[in-house]
Amino acid sequence: MNETILRLERPHATHGLGKNVSLGRHLIESGLISPWQLFHALEKQMGWDANLTEILCSKGWITEAQALQALSTFYTAQIVDLFQAPPQPELQSLMPASFCIKYNILPWQKVGGLLIVVTGRPDRFEELRTTLPGNLRNAIVALAPEDMVSEILATLHRQTLVELAEARVPAEFSCREFGGLSSRHVWRIAIFLAAMVAAMVFVPAHLFAALTLLAVLSMIAVSLMKLTAFVASLGKPAPLATPSEFVAPRISVLVPLFREKEIAHALIARLSRLTYPKALLDVLLVLEEHDTLTQETIAHTNLPQWMRVVVVPAGSGLTTKPRALNYALDFCKGDIIGIWDAEDAPAPNQLEVVALRFAQAHPNTVCLQGILDYYNPWSNWLSRCFTIEYATWFRTVLPGLARLGFAIPLGGTTLFIKRQAIEALGGWDAHNVTEDADLGMRIARFGFRTELLETVTQEEAACRPFAWVKQRSRWLKGYMVTYLVHMRDPVLLWREFGPLQFLGLHLVFACTLLQFLLAPLIWLFWGGVVGIPYPENLLFTARQMLTISQIFLVFGLANAAIATRSILGQKRKMLIPFVVTMPFYFPLATLAGYKALIELIFRPFYWDKTAHAKTVEGISAHHSGIGVLLEPGHESL
Repeated sequence: MNETILRLERPHATHGLGKNVSLGRHLIESGLISPWQLFHALEKQMGWDANLTEILCSKGWITEAQALQALSTFYTAQIVDLFQAPPQPELQSLMPASFCIKYNILPWQKVGGLLIVVTGRPDRFEELRTTLPGNLRNAIVALAPEDMVSEILATLHRQTLVELAEARVPAEFSCREFGGLSSRHVWRIAIFLAAMVAAMVFVPAHLFAALTLLAVLSMIAVSLMKLTAFVASLGKPAPLATPSEFVAPRISVLVPLFREKEIAHALIARLSRLTYPKALLDVLLVLEEHDTLTQETIAHTNLPQWMRVVVVPAGSGLTTKPRALNYALDFCKGDIIGIWDAEDAPAPNQLEVVALRFAQAHPNTVCLQGILDYYNPWSNWLSRCFTIEYATWFRTVLPGLARLGFAIPLGGTTLFIKRQAIEALGGWDAHNVTEDADLGMRIARFGFRTELLETVTQEEAACRPFAWVKQRSRWLKGYMVTYLVHMRDPVLLWREFGPLQFLGLHLVFACTLLQFLLAPLIWLFWGGVVGIPYPENLLFTARQMLTISQIFLVFGLANAAIATRSILGQKRKMLIPFVVTMPFYFPLATLAGYKALIELIFRPFYWDKTAHAKTVEGISAHHSGIGVLLEPGHESL
C-alpha cells in the first residue's frame, strides 16, 4: 500500500511534431484551418496533454465531425455508424467493460480472422497497442464519435457496470454488509441494551456518572485537538517550485445532479467562468436514470463542448452520490478526477491551482482538498453560524491536522485525486453516505497523502432548521459508519495508520460523535457556569462540578478565539459577534446525531438529500474566490 501502486497503464501522449504537422498540413490543405491556427495549436500542444484536433475543436476552429473526418483520412480508418452497424455481441468479452469505456475502445467485428475495433481516440489506441493482449495488438482501427462509442458500450455492459458501481470497493473497506444484521451483531446489540437497562434500574447514578465522565473527556479531547491544529495551522508552508518541464494535465470533474431543476442553469453558467484550457477540461454532469426532471432540464440547455452528460442506470434500488461517482469514473478522460456539487461556485482559476500543486507536490500526494465556503452567510442566523463552523473547519482545523500528519476526512466537493490512486483504492464506497470522509481514511491506510489547497469553492449553506438537521444527520451517520468500517480490525488499522493517525481517527470520529450524542450531559456543566444548580446524586462533589465547568469555560473561550481567527481576512468581520452564539447552534447537531443513530440501525444506506434553494446568479467576484494564487484569466498553462 504505497506509491508503487501508481503505475501508468499507458504512456502519456507523445507530441511528435512529425505526425502532428502532417495532420495539420492535411487540415490546412482541406481549407479547415489557417497556418497560424496550426502553429498556435502546435505550440500549446507542447505544454498540454491534448492532441491536435482536441485543441482545434476547443478553440471552435473545427467541428468534431470535421476532426473525425480528418483523423479518418490521416489514419486511413473507416468511419462507421454504430447504430446502423452494431457490434458483434460475442466480441464484448475480449476486454473488460471498464477498460473499454476508459479508453473508448469497442470490439466491433471480426472479418476473415481480423479483429476490427472502433474508437473515437485513434492516437490513444496506438499508444495502447503494446499493452494489449497478443490477439488484440494487430486489430484494425475504425472510427466513430467518442460519445457514440461510449453510449454503445454503456448499453452493452449495462449490468456489469451497475454491479461494479455498487460494489467497486473491496468488501473489507465497504459498509455494504450493514444492510442486514448478522446473528452475531444481534446478540451483541441485545447484550449491550440489556446491560444498559440493568444499569439504569440498579445503578442509575453510576451509569449517569460514567456517561457524564465520557462526555467530559470527549469534549476535552476534541477541544485539545482543535487547539493543537490551530497552533499547527499558524505556520506558513514552504514555497514549492514549479517543474521546468510542466505539462498541464487533462482534468475531469464529476458533478452529480439529482432533482436539480432550480440550480442546473446557474451551475452551467458558473462553470463556464473556468479559465483552465478547454482542451484539457472534461466536466461530466452525472444524472440518475429515473431523474427525468433534471434530464429534461439539461436537455433544454446548450452545453459547451467540454461538458457532457453521463446517465447512471438504475440498479438494486441504491441511489447514492458515491454509486454515481463509481459509474461515471470510467467515462472520465482526465488523469486527475475532481468533484463539485450542484450548488458550487468554484474559483475561476481553481483548476490551474490544482494542476500546479500536483506538479509541485510530493509524488505520494494523491489528493488535494480545497476550502469550502458559503455564498449565503447573511440569509439568517443559522447560515451565519454554519459559515463560522465551515471557516473553522476548512481554514484552521483541517490544515492544522494535515501538517500534523493526521488522516484527513475529506469534504464531499472541491477534492481532486489522481485517477490512478482512486482506481487503486477501489473507487468510492457506494453504500456510505459520507463517502468523502471514508475515502480520506482509505487514502491514509494505503500510505498516500492528502494536502489542503488554498482555493475556494462557494456553496449554499442549509439555512432552514429542518434541512440543516437532515444534512447534518447524514454526515453524522456517515461518520458512524466510517468509524465502524475502519475499526473492524483495530490491530491491522494500527499497523497501517501508525499511532498518530490511529489516535486521529478516534479524535475526529469517535470523540466528535460522543460530543454530540452526550451533549445533554455537558449542558449540565454549562448551566453551572451561569449559576443553574447541578442535579443531585451525580457522584461528583460540588467542587469537582465547578472545576469541570471552569475548564469548559476556558475551552469554550479558546474555541471562540479559533473561530474568530478563522473568519478574519475573509471580509466577514460582521460575523464575529455571532461567534458567541455558537453554543446555541450546536444543540441542533445533537438532534441530528440521534436521528443519525436511529437511521444507522434501521436505514443505514438511506441518503437524506439536502434541498437547495434557488441559486442567486449574481455572485460577486470576491465571493467566487477569484484571485487565489493566480490572477483570473491567467493562462500560464
